[in-house]
Amino acid sequence: MKKEKEIKEFVKGRYSKIATNEDSSCSCCSGTEMEGIIQQARAAGYSDDEIKSIPEDAIFGLGCGNPTALAEINKGETVLDLGSGGGIDVFLAANKVGENGKVIGVDMTEEMVRTAVKNAEEGSYENVEFKLGEIENLPIENNSVDVIISNCVINLTPDKSVAYGEAFRVLKPDGRILVSDLVTDGDIPDDIRTSFQAWSECIAGAMKKEDYLNTIKEAGFKDVEIVKAHYFTEPKMDVRFEGKILSIQLKAKK
Repeated sequence: MKKEKEIKEFVKGRYSKIATNEDSSCSCCSGTEMEGIIQQARAAGYSDDEIKSIPEDAIFGLGCGNPTALAEINKGETVLDLGSGGGIDVFLAANKVGENGKVIGVDMTEEMVRTAVKNAEEGSYENVEFKLGEIENLPIENNSVDVIISNCVINLTPDKSVAYGEAFRVLKPDGRILVSDLVTDGDIPDDIRTSFQAWSECIAGAMKKEDYLNTIKEAGFKDVEIVKAHYFTEPKMDVRFEGKILSIQLKAKK
């Protein structure tokens, strides 16, 4: 338990620094300047039109996919983004649900929530809300959400079964999830598994693909399906990870 708390505090501290531009390095980023961040967003699956349609300060280049592209979000729905960061996926989803819908972003980092709220105000978004909270203990009512999205965040939590249990709890019957995340296709060295830095860089917490999918099923989800997958690479990646880290996009239903 102590180790899990220490991991979470380290991850929270690092992403707080990213939110305040004190730390612009990340395994999910390919550049420290805005153009590098935009390039990473494109590589993750965001179109130029999507990037231009939201506040620039919402884009940190931290994701490993574009969950809103495959979530089939409809007008009037309520969407929840787990680990919403600066709000990139919240704002894209907000454009889809329309004025009668709502998008809620939850993030455990106060600095990220403040940044997202500022971005929402500057972008005049009236159908979004950002809440401070942990994905293992969501500040959301039971059976209240139509769609859950998440982008390279669940791998950061030491207890993914609790996170998916919470996702199942807040979804309405027949609600659905669309998650982009990193998993492993092979063994990761023990020294990496115990590295706080590697945890914060989305690597150490990545589960084996089969175990990850089983965790989702054990939480109660059905029709669990990987819809996209490719090997994850980035310029500074340790050569020991080549061909072992998969970026996946999956969907499932309650």
